[in-house]
Amino acid sequence: MRFAGRAALGLCCGIFFCELVEPLMAATDFRFNRDTLSFANSTVFEYHEGKASLRKSGAARERTPRYTRRCFVMCRTAVQFTKFARFDPRGAPLSDKELAERIRSLTKHAVWQASLPPAERVVFPGYKNLRQLSHERGWVLQKNIGLGWPTYLRIGNWRMFNNHGRKYQSKMHEQLNAALARRELFVAYLSDFPILHINHAVLVYDRKPASSKDKADRYNCYDPNHPDGPRELVWLPDKQEFNFEKDQEFVGGFARVFRVYSRPLQ
Repeated sequence: MRFAGRAALGLCCGIFFCELVEPLMAATDFRFNRDTLSFANSTVFEYHEGKASLRKSGAARERTPRYTRRCFVMCRTAVQFTKFARFDPRGAPLSDKELAERIRSLTKHAVWQASLPPAERVVFPGYKNLRQLSHERGWVLQKNIGLGWPTYLRIGNWRMFNNHGRKYQSKMHEQLNAALARRELFVAYLSDFPILHINHAVLVYDRKPASSKDKADRYNCYDPNHPDGPRELVWLPDKQEFNFEKDQEFVGGFARVFRVYSRPLQ
């Protein structure tokens, strides 16, 4: 009887503990079609095969203002929603003013802080996830998650001028794997300074299964320029360097990685 009582007590405690812990673990279960923003960050210039040119003016462009220079802001926002927000799809949607206040309340949480327990999170009623919220109320988010120009003045940007070596990139590779192993998100600043083919931020959220074809480590990324699906960051051990996927803006290939938003002043 004494053993049975202890077993029952242990089972009850285990269930209670799981009920407390599971929501926190689930908060790091990042899914592209649920936890990213549905709208795109737009580049200031037009690109063709990675080469920049001035955008052509036109009436259509004037009627639809572009949302530009927000790659850092959008990656940071995705992490903040993952760590500090909770959605209540059964609740009534907020007015634009109320939603704006709620968004600003969320963005006051420093992105490097630990995830909040469900009861302490900022609640967004009327929507099941960030993807749906940003699809239906995107302009409210755009107006309230932050400005783009301050990211050019970030203190952590100085690393692009200094830490160029393979040793530092190997360190970033180790930090990336360690962060994902801890079920953390990794915001990566991508740069190939002084060439400047790429000056961009992405959110790395998952390591792909190893392939028998090569020894490369491959990772899924949320790229704010491409809300339609994940993009790929690759670690090449033989070269001790990262490569990023080609698109219209970037020629593809070599890109240095610098972690941002994991601590103050980074």
